[in-house]
Amino acid sequence: TTAAAATATAAAFLSAAPASSSSTHRRRSRRAAISASLSSAAPIASPEEPLLIRAARGEDGLPRPPAWMMRQAGRYMASYQALSKRHPSFRERSETTDLIVEITLQPWHAFAPDGVILFSDILTPLPAIGVPFDISESKGPVIQSPVRTEEQVRELVPIDLDKLQFVGESLKILRSEIDGEAALLGFVGAPWTIATYVVEGGMTNTYTNIKRMCHTAPNVLRGLLSHLAEAISDYIIYQVNSGAQCIQIFDSWGGQLPPHVWEQWSKPYIRQIVAKIKTECPHIPLVLYINGNGGLLERMKDIGVDVIGLDWTVDMADGRRRVGDGISVQGNVDPAYLFSPLPVLTHEIHRVVKAAGPKGHILNLGHGVLQKTPEEAVAHFFDVTRSLRYDTLFQGHLTEELQPVA
Repeated sequence: TTAAAATATAAAFLSAAPASSSSTHRRRSRRAAISASLSSAAPIASPEEPLLIRAARGEDGLPRPPAWMMRQAGRYMASYQALSKRHPSFRERSETTDLIVEITLQPWHAFAPDGVILFSDILTPLPAIGVPFDISESKGPVIQSPVRTEEQVRELVPIDLDKLQFVGESLKILRSEIDGEAALLGFVGAPWTIATYVVEGGMTNTYTNIKRMCHTAPNVLRGLLSHLAEAISDYIIYQVNSGAQCIQIFDSWGGQLPPHVWEQWSKPYIRQIVAKIKTECPHIPLVLYINGNGGLLERMKDIGVDVIGLDWTVDMADGRRRVGDGISVQGNVDPAYLFSPLPVLTHEIHRVVKAAGPKGHILNLGHGVLQKTPEEAVAHFFDVTRSLRYDTLFQGHLTEELQPVA
C-alpha cells in the first residue's frame, strides 16, 4: 500500500466521525484504523522517538512535519460537550485523573495527531504553592486574595507535588495508552503570565496592577516571579518524570508587554526555568509560545528553548528567517481557516509547510482551536498533514541555510 493510499483510507475513517457524542470504543476503532493504514506506508519515525520529538530537535531527513493543535481537546468536540454535561465543573474535569485521561485521549482517538497534550490548565499548580483559586462561569479564574505585598510573597510555599498527583498519574496512564505512536506533551505557564492572574486576581484586559508593580513595587514582583520560576521548574521536572516527552511553556500574556519590558520582566525567569530543565532533563525538547510574539522573536532566540511557536499574525517565512535554522519553529495556521472550505484549508496548510521548510517544523495553529470549530475541519487538518511528503513539496528546490537576523 502506498502512503497516498494509506492516507486515503485514513480519510475515509475520519470522515465517518459522528457529529454527536459517540462511544469511546468507536473513536478508538477509528484511531486504530488510521494507525493500521499508515503502518503499511513509508516509515514516519524511528520506533524510539516520535516524529514530533525529532522535528523539535531539528533532525534532518524527516518525511513530513508532525502536527498537533493547541486546545485540541476541548469545547469544540461533541464528546467533550457530552462529558461536560455530566461533569460541569472545570476544576473537576482538569483535576480528576480518569477525566483528564479521557478528555486528553478524545482527539487522539478521533484524529490521531502526532502530539497528545495533557488536558489541564496553566493555573493548576497554584494551590500547591499556596494560592487558591476558583473558576467562575462568567469571569473565568478568580483569585480572592491577589498577591501584591512583600508579606504575601513570603507566605508562598515551595510547590507541594503531592497536591498534583492527578497530573503525574494521568501522564503515566497516557504514556502507556499512546504507546509510542505519538509524543506526549506537558505544559506550564511562564512566570509573567501566571503572575498576571496572581496579581490581578483573575483575567484582565489592561494588566494595570502588575504593570504598575514593575515601577512601584519591583522587589515584590521580582520575589513573586522568582518563586514562580522555581515552582514551575519543579513542576516541569515532575511532568517529565511522569512521562511527558516534550514541554510547552505558554507566556500567553508576554505579548502584552513592550519588548524592552518583556526583556526585563519575563525573559529572565523563562531563562531560569530553561537552564534548570536543560540541566536536569537535557533530553526533553522545550517549546516557547507567546501570543503576539511578532515583536519578540529576535529576543526569544537566546533563551535556550528548542522550538519557538509562531502565532498566526507572523508570516511563517519571515518568522523562520528571523529565528534562523538553529531553532525549530511551530505553527502557525490561523485557527479561523478551520471554518473555511476544506480546499482553502488544504492550500493554507501547504503554504505554511512550504514557508517553514523541510526541517525543524511542527505544524500547529497559531493559537488554540476556537469554539464551534467543525470537527470535520480538524480531521481534515490532520489528514492533509499525513499526506504531505517533503520530497514532493520541495522537489527541485534547493533549501537555503538560514542565519538568524541579528
